[in-house]
Amino acid sequence: MNIIDYVERQMEDFKTFKFNAVDSLVLSQFVYLKFNKVVPELTDSQEPVRIADLLKAEHIPNMLYNVRDSQSNYKLLLALGMSPRFRDIKMCCYSDSFNITEEKQFAAVTYLIDDEMAYIAYRGTDSSIIGWKEDFNMAFISPIPAQEEGVNYLNTVAQRFPHMQLMVGGHSKGGNIAVYSAMECRPDVQGHIETVYSHDGPGFKDEVFTSEKYARIQGRIHKTLPQSSLFGMLLHHQEDYFVVKSKQFWIMQHDPFSWLINKDDFQYTQGITGGAKHLNMVINQWLLSLDDEKRELFITTLYRVIESMGIVNFSDFTEDWHKKALIALEAIRGTDPETKRFVFETIKSLLALYVKNLRFTTKSRIGRNNGH
Repeated sequence: MNIIDYVERQMEDFKTFKFNAVDSLVLSQFVYLKFNKVVPELTDSQEPVRIADLLKAEHIPNMLYNVRDSQSNYKLLLALGMSPRFRDIKMCCYSDSFNITEEKQFAAVTYLIDDEMAYIAYRGTDSSIIGWKEDFNMAFISPIPAQEEGVNYLNTVAQRFPHMQLMVGGHSKGGNIAVYSAMECRPDVQGHIETVYSHDGPGFKDEVFTSEKYARIQGRIHKTLPQSSLFGMLLHHQEDYFVVKSKQFWIMQHDPFSWLINKDDFQYTQGITGGAKHLNMVINQWLLSLDDEKRELFITTLYRVIESMGIVNFSDFTEDWHKKALIALEAIRGTDPETKRFVFETIKSLLALYVKNLRFTTKSRIGRNNGH
């Protein structure tokens, strides 16, 4: 089952069955919805709103506007609103800002689990190539604007609820912002943080992992990755992590709706796949060998090449090798030889990994249909 099934079937409240990593992923996915005008904003003094009270016909179109996979998110909204575990959670402090010039996309919301515990969820990026570039930007920009806003948000919410214990989390870029915010927030706020959840969130540059600030929260970080993780393994070095099974394949496993659950916990596996591990190792080793200027050149060039190939989402990759290769070569003409070579090798690896996984998935489906 997935997170929607979990919400529909989990009947126990948080006093009976303690908050867990699956609950974190549920609330991290829910923050992808647009809560403008339905949840009090960070600057508002209005009373928090129950999740159940969001189930009004006039609110739903706005909440799902331009949200990826609106059908699954609609099902999740309905399930949460009816769930005895989730429906009485109160939501407040909604923040949503977007700045093209700064390349900043930030959103967060605070869930009041009960009178003693709050969960702060940061919105991540979707499976679009633009969202992917934003994750990659962390390789050469530190901090990115969204990380800085995450710290301010956490400090502000903690000041509003000074006696609450806090959990912080997010999916994709949201997971990275959660870790960064917990690391950089005020010491008195940090003392109230119990757990930091990062669901397939990118890592950090080396200097972050060796810092005293990171050491202070390292033991509180709970990181989960799908088997074919690309996002969550970016710049990954010293974070421990759990690997979750997914019903999707390749990079589409980044989708939280694809993560598999057994009753009240994720279905875990031994590690990420060999192909994903190899690609991540190649990209990370090369990125970490460059200075920030060269990293920015590589990422900007790679983004331009993928965009020129007509790829909007990662699901747009096809087996049309020769055509894609020629377009990629044309797009990197004029780039220095080292960057050109690595960009082309990365594109080739992405295509190869996609095709390999596509064939494996097709064979598996044929096997199941034949009763094997």
